[in-house]
Order: sequence, then structure tokens, then C-alpha cells
Amino acid sequence: MKFLVDNAISPSISAHLRKAGHDSVHVREYGLQSASDEIILDRAMQEERILISADTDFGTLLAETGFAAPSVILFRRTSGNPQTEFELLSVVLGRSEVQESLQKGAIVVVEPRKLRIRELPIVRDIDERP
Repeated sequence: MKFLVDNAISPSISAHLRKAGHDSVHVREYGLQSASDEIILDRAMQEERILISADTDFGTLLAETGFAAPSVILFRRTSGNPQTEFELLSVVLGRSEVQESLQKGAIVVVEPRKLRIRELPIVRDIDERP
């Protein structure tokens, strides 16, 4: 799998993913550590990478744009410890339903004892006509 790791996540996660055989790049490697969320999301989309972040703004951006890609793995309420987060990520990526969802387009929210998958594009449930 191909990943782009956001600045909200330790660069060591990207290094761990590479050691595990994945194609992974941290935004710092591109010089994008101060880039806007839109630029980071666009880079992930252009390179067909799954974005890994702890920034909930990416889910909001995907909902606003209606895009079906890129997939996002969103860490919530985790320890912030890179080794612990990588172990949690490894378990999540080992699940076939997660792999399938990420390939189709999804936001995968990872918490220590909870996993949620929301398919992309996000369709608004409320009729927004005036």
C-alpha cells in the first residue's frame, strides 16, 4: 500500500511502514510540513496514497468536496506514542474489510478500542434546498 503520513503523526510511523514493505512518505520528506490541508490532500490524491493523520479537518474537506479519494486513516484518542500507534495501525491494516475499504475510498477512524469505516464519497443526508 502507498501512504502519505501527515505532520500530525510522527515520521517514525512512515519509517515503520517502509520497513513493513509499504511505500510510505512523511510530508516532511516533501517539505510540506507547513502546507495547508488542501495541498496535502491534493498530494495524496495525485500520488494515489492513503493519507494517515490525526487531523479531523481532512474528513471535513472530503465531505465538503464530495471526493471519493484519497482514503484517510484518522487516529483519534491514541497515545501519541509512535510504536503504540504503529502496532495499532498494523492490526487495523491486517483486517481485510479495512484493506477493501481503503482501496475503494474510505475514512477509517482508529481509536484504541474502536474502529469506524465511512465510505467515500460522503453523501449528505440532509436536503440542502432553500
